[in-house]
Amino acid sequence: MNVSNFSCNNTNDGQIREYQHRIYAVFYTVILVPGLIGNVLALWVFYAYIKETKKAVIFMINLAIADLLQVLSLPLRVYYYLNNSWPFGSLACMLCFYVKYVNMYASIYFLACISVRRCHLIIQPLHYGGSKRRRDRSWCLVGWFVVCLGCLPFPLLRKNGNATCCFSELPMMQLSKELGVSLVTFAEIAGFLLPLAVVVICTWLTAASLREKTCVLQDTGEKHKAFKMVLSCATVFLVCFVPYHITFPLDFLTKSNGNVSPAFKLAVLHAHPITLCLASLNCCLDPVMYYFTTDEFKRRLSRPELQESLHLHLRGSRSTDRDARSQSDE
Repeated sequence: MNVSNFSCNNTNDGQIREYQHRIYAVFYTVILVPGLIGNVLALWVFYAYIKETKKAVIFMINLAIADLLQVLSLPLRVYYYLNNSWPFGSLACMLCFYVKYVNMYASIYFLACISVRRCHLIIQPLHYGGSKRRRDRSWCLVGWFVVCLGCLPFPLLRKNGNATCCFSELPMMQLSKELGVSLVTFAEIAGFLLPLAVVVICTWLTAASLREKTCVLQDTGEKHKAFKMVLSCATVFLVCFVPYHITFPLDFLTKSNGNVSPAFKLAVLHAHPITLCLASLNCCLDPVMYYFTTDEFKRRLSRPELQESLHLHLRGSRSTDRDARSQSDE
């Protein structure tokens, strides 16, 4: 199947391109600052508490790193969609394009891992120790490797023949019908449906544990906190990733030589940018989830502790400056 050249220089698609650029430019500008501040704060908080708690903090750190990577690429995206031109070279284009999908599927993976860890801590609270913490780190490394490897087809299947074109407007390479369908099916099942099933099952198991008369944990408040965390993961999952993975195969179909009506193609080309923006919204929703479901996050950002941390930081900076001045005087 020959995938059509949905080129940014195709005048027949000028109105669609203008609509998509406007949607992307506005949305990415809106989420840039909140996403940057929220994820930097998240990394600062979780790094301080990584040795004090066992509540999936390792997975949250990796989720914040994935979100931060996407946020750091947004200024270049905003520039492109505002100026309709990409002057930064093909390598930067492919890297930003690749990071977008790495963030999406890494976020999906780590949301599923957070749900599993919190559910496991509720069902078997005494079975978490140093070996499990090391296992969490191993799962993070495995996840990054699989996600980075699995997302390589997104940039590799694009032809970068136009220096001013970038991202999804780059024409795709020619694919057979069987290969195209296989790639889309694999991405949908492995990258979305399996993690979705994991999150739904963990949400159901955690909710079921709240209805038990006798439970392993004496503190029922801990179960409610775990349920809030797992439910928040499910909510982020449903809001950000379900719409995109509904339009993803449809977008592939419309950009191929499939027999689709012009009205259907137009509807998909209008809807898909919105669902792609929703998939990017997770970089802002994840820090909100941390704040409302994690005691450590709230405590670290509370006014007394925040002031104490800033005071200690300033005092440390002053002592360092005094030491440097005394050494220079000598």
